[in-house]
Amino acid sequence: MISLLEKVAGYPRLLRGLAALTSTLLVLFLLDNILIYAAGWPGLRQLFAHFGLASAGNSFKGLEGAALLKGGIELLICVVALISVVGWVFRSQSRALHTDADMYSAISAFVIRAAFWSVFLVGVTDMVISFLRVEGLLSAFVGESLTTQLGRSIFRGTYVHYPLIGISILIAAFTRSLGFIWLSLMIVGAEFLIVITRFVFSYEQAFMGDLVRFWYAALFLFASAYTLLHDGHVRVDVLYAGFSERGKAVTNSLGSLLLGLPICWTILILGTASKGSVINSPLLSFEISQSGFGMYTKYLMAAYLLIFAISMAIQFTSFFLGNMAKFVSQDESNSAQG
Repeated sequence: MISLLEKVAGYPRLLRGLAALTSTLLVLFLLDNILIYAAGWPGLRQLFAHFGLASAGNSFKGLEGAALLKGGIELLICVVALISVVGWVFRSQSRALHTDADMYSAISAFVIRAAFWSVFLVGVTDMVISFLRVEGLLSAFVGESLTTQLGRSIFRGTYVHYPLIGISILIAAFTRSLGFIWLSLMIVGAEFLIVITRFVFSYEQAFMGDLVRFWYAALFLFASAYTLLHDGHVRVDVLYAGFSERGKAVTNSLGSLLLGLPICWTILILGTASKGSVINSPLLSFEISQSGFGMYTKYLMAAYLLIFAISMAIQFTSFFLGNMAKFVSQDESNSAQG
């Protein structure tokens, strides 16, 4: 197995191309899902079915007019993206595998940063809205009409949560802190606030517990890729610690390729397979909890699975390239010593 990986590592352009292709397909898969279920586009499958290249069910009658145009635009986007990947790989032939590994780690870190800032801003803002609403004070600040609208999950999600997520992406582009420490501190602070208000002031509302769950779930899922980057996940074995550097590289490479990436793609495919899937359904319906005047963020917790799968898939790609680079660097070192 080691000799096979050594031979494969001798073709860095191929490895870089496969890694870039995997990441690009990840983006295109999510784009296809968004266009189909959120924007009402036909999608690539129906476009191919229109030309007899795929099956779309007995009820499918073909595409025409705007639907056919949208399908063609999406196909063009995919073709351009794939050609760009191939061109980038050939234009940057001198790039080392570990350089690409660092690039994918940076992309994964950006996704996580944006997600952390999103849950922070959305959590605090939605908590304030929920508090003012449950205490009957919201209308004094925004008026009766807007208060009624903010009581609808689709309105609050579209005009409050989504703009805050956009702001979070901008913040993530200009900061390098992942925010694990402050998010952990905020969770402890939120729990402490519940204890104080419950046992000292005999006051507790549903949104207080919702905030803790909203942040704790984010911390648990978003920190996974960061932990993988620093090799901090617990390894349930007694063999790995005794392996040589090359043996560890084999284990990490095969684990990323055969276990890590398939798990991420399984989550994405099953979670977005249809409009009623476990990820799509809450996001499309802006699902909320049934706890009275709680926070309206339950639907976003379904998106945590998307962030987890995306960030882990990108980080597994980085992990694979980084470990394959060890074969190249060790071979170069042995050649230099010889």
